[in-house]
Amino acid sequence: MWSLFEPVHAVVYFTDEARAAAAQVGFRGFWMGYFGFRMAPVGAVGPDVAVSACFGFHPSRARRALPDAWEFASPEQALHARLSGSSAALARLTAGIDGISAAVEEAAELAWAAAAGADSAGRVLGGANQGLPRPPDAFGALWQATTTLREHRGDGHSSVLIASGLGPMDAHWLKLAAGESDAETLRVSRNFDDADWDAALARLAEVGWVDEGGRLTEVGHATHAKVEELTDNAALAPWARLGAEQTERLAVLLRPIVDAVISSGTLVYPNPIGVPLP
Repeated sequence: MWSLFEPVHAVVYFTDEARAAAAQVGFRGFWMGYFGFRMAPVGAVGPDVAVSACFGFHPSRARRALPDAWEFASPEQALHARLSGSSAALARLTAGIDGISAAVEEAAELAWAAAAGADSAGRVLGGANQGLPRPPDAFGALWQATTTLREHRGDGHSSVLIASGLGPMDAHWLKLAAGESDAETLRVSRNFDDADWDAALARLAEVGWVDEGGRLTEVGHATHAKVEELTDNAALAPWARLGAEQTERLAVLLRPIVDAVISSGTLVYPNPIGVPLP
């Protein structure tokens, strides 16, 4: 399900509509839009909170965006902008799909029910998104529900990484060694310098998780698999609440929407998010 709801959410980062909405409220550049939009449900927080909640970034990346973003737009304005931009992007990307209106209406109902069933204790970004009101339009409701689901899953993933003794760069290298993302794109986007980045890989090699070529060893594969298993287990509540039959129905409804997002080039594979193809 992650591979299906994540691309729907991701239009907020990678579409012209979302970037235009960020610029319209005054956000300057991609990263101010990213952190302004992503942290808006939590409030006008500073960079330390953003780095803590988002987990995978060097603090310098957030400090260039926050708290300056809130001088241009309030969290309420950012919430409105991210929703309008994402809704417009989804409407454009799916415009050629037969019966899309009815499919999105049904998908929004199911995704909203799943998101409402998410357990938010200890999950700051998931809980903050879950507490937002339901948008009146189906595209907006679908986007917000998938956003709640991805932040709920992400919060659980961060907890698993911390409990496994993995810091942000360790986690990135584990993902890279598994072939799930691109090293230079990930390093630059998260703003880690070369020396620290290389040192993190050396640490994983020292404990025997990667070999000299940066590929997962047998122990590394087991560690990676355990992190993914625990992350999936921590993300089960929405789907247990929705039930197997309705979960499968939502998967069927999401697939053509996701195919439209992928075929447009909006989300490339591999990507910095690390989400696999459905």
